[in-house]
Amino acid sequence: MKILLASNSPRRKELLQNLGFKFEVVSINCDEVYPDHLEVENVAAYLSELKAEAFRPLEAGEVLITADTVVALNQKILGKPKDAIHAKEMLLELSDNTHQVFTGITLKTKTETFTQTDVAEVSFDTISSEEADYYITHFKPFDKAGSYGIQEWLGMAKIKNMKGNYYTIMGLPTHLVYKILKDLEHKAS
Repeated sequence: MKILLASNSPRRKELLQNLGFKFEVVSINCDEVYPDHLEVENVAAYLSELKAEAFRPLEAGEVLITADTVVALNQKILGKPKDAIHAKEMLLELSDNTHQVFTGITLKTKTETFTQTDVAEVSFDTISSEEADYYITHFKPFDKAGSYGIQEWLGMAKIKNMKGNYYTIMGLPTHLVYKILKDLEHKAS
């Protein structure tokens, strides 16, 4: 079984390595646009499947993994920040609030496609303007949905509660990926 990870995320690469799988990183050119009418909880899965469909046809024995993470506060999606000002606005919105993190994964073979979404809730303590500036300056969260990474300073210093899987918040629900890959390995043997 040849595993292909279609992600530029160093976090997803590290998590898949830590699960013990050998894989190749591949690129997909895909506009990550979703229909306006789509429910917030379905966006991550939709985008994950969209990426999988944009990849070349798979050969026998190949498994493609795509993923997408959506941060939502009060049913509003907070995407990746455009710049430092936008990042700060998002962090101050998340301050003293609870939001949801949806990570959708798609594992695709030549003949089958498996898509699942995992959700976690994150509650932040108050984030001051100075703390937001510090985090943005030192950690540059411009490639992260919601403008933060749970594994970085802001996650360590300001998350007061979370429900759900830590790795889902980090961008890859490892428990789901592991189970599907093991099932596929079992089928192949």
